[in-house]
Amino acid sequence: MNFNQICVIGLGYIGLPTSLLFAKNGLKVIGVDTNQSILNTLSLGLPPIQEYGIENLIEHAISKQLLVPRSKPESSDAFIIAVPTPFVYDSSNPSSIPSPDISFIYAACNSIAPVLKKGDLVILESTSPVGTSDLISKQLEKLRPDLKLPHSHSEASDIFIAYCPERVIPGNIFQELVFNDRIIGGITPASAEIATSLYKLFVRGRCISTDSKTAELCKLAENAYRDVNIGFANELSIVASEYGINANELIHISNLHPRVNILQPGIGVGGHCIAVDPWFIVKDFPDQTPIIQAARKTNDLRPKWISSKIRTAIDSFAAKSPHKEISICILGLSYKPDVDDLRESPAVLIAKELCNIFAGKISIAEPFVSKLPDELCSTSNLINFEEALNSCDILVLLVPHKLFLDEISKESLESKCIIDPANFLLSKTFYDEKSQRH
Repeated sequence: MNFNQICVIGLGYIGLPTSLLFAKNGLKVIGVDTNQSILNTLSLGLPPIQEYGIENLIEHAISKQLLVPRSKPESSDAFIIAVPTPFVYDSSNPSSIPSPDISFIYAACNSIAPVLKKGDLVILESTSPVGTSDLISKQLEKLRPDLKLPHSHSEASDIFIAYCPERVIPGNIFQELVFNDRIIGGITPASAEIATSLYKLFVRGRCISTDSKTAELCKLAENAYRDVNIGFANELSIVASEYGINANELIHISNLHPRVNILQPGIGVGGHCIAVDPWFIVKDFPDQTPIIQAARKTNDLRPKWISSKIRTAIDSFAAKSPHKEISICILGLSYKPDVDDLRESPAVLIAKELCNIFAGKISIAEPFVSKLPDELCSTSNLINFEEALNSCDILVLLVPHKLFLDEISKESLESKCIIDPANFLLSKTFYDEKSQRH
């Protein structure tokens, strides 16, 4: 199948890089988003998100008119849906299992339905509950009864539908979009085959064909697996702390076993995948998923445990200088180092709690954002790292940005109180020493 033009709905952390890679390979892309600010920024040739290498790709795509920002879809040969799929809580029942919200996917279906034509390909990239691809097919059939959809007409359908989740990490998205293996899950074999031909325009990894439900569960399983392993590491670090044992050394020694690979503990789990996706499995099968639920509970409670450690350290420092007005700076808000992504970030949760407790004493240094989230604007202020070093008594390291790790361990900071609740500096020092010995 020849693709002359595609339409990507959702220009966020996945939709925009995907659009740019198709454009880089000469395909015209209609990039659709409901956020006018994103469209305006792109129209100026500027990046609405931070990602290594994105500036040059945007400049090329916009100047060559290979990426055309629009507020609604236009007729195309393929439509890629890359919209958010958050989860929602039942506020009346705090113990209830979060439910996936696929309303953005339905909205995307509603927007493309009027311009669909026979032979078009529809691909869902958004992380979704198992069976969502079939729901898309059923929704489009209601909206376009003149077209045959694959869930009811199989290989005789007029429209091809596939599920193709991303497997990337912010900070290295373009590299991983190109070279990671890709799952191509078609409602029909023909859908998978045609979707594969589209992705092979830029994907250099393997394109692995399967059915849509297997692909949907595969994406959820990958992130649930990671969540369980992170949960074990975080739980083990708490046990080590209770014993008075160095968790980093414990994990390093344990990992010398040829079949053991314990992860490094952190301050919690964030981002758009690992903190969200396991709930999509749990919601459908709550009685069959005790391990997945236990990991989610452990990782969701981690920020509270970290906050407790930080409060104890701050109180201890303040007690030594009872007449001094202390100043505190939180280092980092993003969910992982060296990115601007704050989605589901445990650092934001910790910062919010600390700002409420130590009102008027806290500043925040986050070099990858230009403004604080709304929930922190009234209780803290954003400063740069140099200001933090010069004016704050206590530095709380929540996110190990390279900038922080390179500077905060220097001897000139020995007069500061450095609170490192997840032992990022200790881990760095420990492994640096190990690498020098071997």
